[in-house]
Amino acid sequence: MLLLGFDLGSSFIKAVLLDAERAVPLASVTVPEQELKIESIHSGWAEQDPEVWWRCVQEAVVALRAQRPFAAADVRGIGLSYQMHGLVLIDRQGRVLRPAIIWCDSRAVPIGERAFRTLGPERCLRSLLNSPGNFTAAKLRWVRENEPELYRQVYKWLLPGDYIAFRMTGEPTTTVSGLSEGIFWDFLEEKPAYWLLEHLEIDPELMPQLVPTFGFQGALTREAAEALGLQPGIPVTYRAGDQPNNAFSLGVLHPGQVATTAGTSGVIYAVDDTPRYDPQTRVNTFVHVNHTPERRRYGILLCLNGTGILYRWLRQELLGGALNYEAMNTLAASAPIGADGVQVLPFGNGAERMLQNRDPGASIHGLNFNRHGRAHVLRAAKEGIVFALAYGLEVIRQMGLTIETVRAGRANLFLSPLFAQIYATVNRTVVQLYDTDGAAGAARGAGVGAGVYASPEAAFQGVPPVAVVEPVAAWQEAYAAVYPRWCETLSRQLQT
Repeated sequence: MLLLGFDLGSSFIKAVLLDAERAVPLASVTVPEQELKIESIHSGWAEQDPEVWWRCVQEAVVALRAQRPFAAADVRGIGLSYQMHGLVLIDRQGRVLRPAIIWCDSRAVPIGERAFRTLGPERCLRSLLNSPGNFTAAKLRWVRENEPELYRQVYKWLLPGDYIAFRMTGEPTTTVSGLSEGIFWDFLEEKPAYWLLEHLEIDPELMPQLVPTFGFQGALTREAAEALGLQPGIPVTYRAGDQPNNAFSLGVLHPGQVATTAGTSGVIYAVDDTPRYDPQTRVNTFVHVNHTPERRRYGILLCLNGTGILYRWLRQELLGGALNYEAMNTLAASAPIGADGVQVLPFGNGAERMLQNRDPGASIHGLNFNRHGRAHVLRAAKEGIVFALAYGLEVIRQMGLTIETVRAGRANLFLSPLFAQIYATVNRTVVQLYDTDGAAGAARGAGVGAGVYASPEAAFQGVPPVAVVEPVAAWQEAYAAVYPRWCETLSRQLQT
């Protein structure tokens, strides 16, 4: 019995073939070889072609079969994880009308802020737990205002994962968790926020049909099965945005549990049973994957856009690709705590919600040409990412959540022992690292939805951490002094 999981990122598409009985990955692939391109034809824009995503999903199945041949008849379910907050528009023939407006695109910020002011912060925060901000609903309104002829052709709007599910099943659908991430969900009424759609002048008929996060969402059509080399009728049984799914893939399901990632973007995701919000909307609350009306679960998400993308930029542009990431980590570790006064603000990937949708750009401070080298900049970059996440974590703590232990996948920047130690020390937490990723989580989610596992909790029984990183006592005093100075630099930068 097999399960397939796909994780649709903005850099790569990952896929896993999972042995359902043993809950063990049999094959894991990442496509394409080079990172997916993000088009930015205007400042603040970020777009990708959804057809490229679909081709990569097909290539991923071919690569899985090359790594571990399997019979399509043995696949019990398919799970999907995807980059959040994007917008895909299709017409009645299922054709994509324009490139997807993805998560780090900031063109709709003024629209979301205008709606927040007009509707009133109290109503938005009480019902939506968020400002319309720069989320999918505001992006859809941007299309209506700026591309009216195209907008009139829209049959359904979809999130990125909804689009891949549509290509698989032929049915345009979404989930409650998906609606909440697009700011289409009323948390008080437990139903779509039709009043917000009315304000934005968005036809509610454009909303895709709701399906359960875990459960039957549609079956592979003959056309999709031929494209994927699979069998018609295989059910899609799980779908979630990448950050709720990452939390799920780490077994983070209940209040007090926290997940973190440090991929292209960096995220802290805390689960709670109370619908809380930040009055300044620096962090966002969404419906978690295991939410039910009887047992409510919410995910409080802090997102830092510039994380792994900063380190990739340093590797490609500053170092010219001369060093791999392992060598960069070794070089960074040779610099002292605080990087001898060098500071990096990692805000170079679009408007940052944690900075109230401001876009100050990335910057390097305190650089001395006679004293500092590559090692100082690399260490300052790691520290700057951790400091930015710590800045947001304090917001979550101020909302009343207690955080002692954080779970992360041993991937991306958490492959660096130095980064993990800085993270644990600055944030005063124990970090548990697991050998898992979003694709493996999506496969396990498919198992829950297909009835292979009795519950979300059952999908992770007997999965221990592969490493536990504790704060470094000898570093705590130094970072207690360095971090506030970084915060002062950020404050000055935001005032300019």
